[in-house]
Amino acid sequence: MTVREWTMLSSISPKEVLEDIERRIVRKATLRDIPALLQLINGYAAQGIMLPRTEFEISENIRDFTVVYAGAQLLGCGALHFYTPISGEVRSLAVAPSSKAVGIGRLLVEALENEAIHNDLHAIFAFTYVADFFRKVGFHQVDRGLLPLKVWKDCLCCPKFECCDEIAVIKTLRPDPLPPVSLDFPAELVQLPHPKRDLK
Repeated sequence: MTVREWTMLSSISPKEVLEDIERRIVRKATLRDIPALLQLINGYAAQGIMLPRTEFEISENIRDFTVVYAGAQLLGCGALHFYTPISGEVRSLAVAPSSKAVGIGRLLVEALENEAIHNDLHAIFAFTYVADFFRKVGFHQVDRGLLPLKVWKDCLCCPKFECCDEIAVIKTLRPDPLPPVSLDFPAELVQLPHPKRDLK
């Protein structure tokens, strides 16, 4: 549980918490969710916490998204984007700042993890500023160079490409070791960014 979640939880009664949990609906996103997704994600992007998304980008990737609602209110969203036959990225994970809901981030990660397992993925990974949250849901920090190089196709267009300060985390879903990942292009053509933050 994050500090923010604990603060919110302590300010509401147990009855309110139970009622809130009962009202939550977790489902795959549809095109009707795009305006709410844009508002939530780009609200955080304006603060430099997330990457901004366009209507086109979300439309193109709408099948990646899972959402949590309470009535008509979007409580949170997250996406599972497939990169290789054995790996996928958890991205665009966001919880509505105005929501009193507790545990929405964990609920979303669990839903995305179940989706990954259903699709026989070996591992899921993420780039984040809140590594502590991901550690609490079973991820561990890794050097970004250990992740499939194909992920860097998204980083090439990122404004933070040369000064990336996000932390790479990964969660293994299958006990057997990951087989080697074959690349669609020569590795020597991929220039990896140098993170500002050192791994501890």
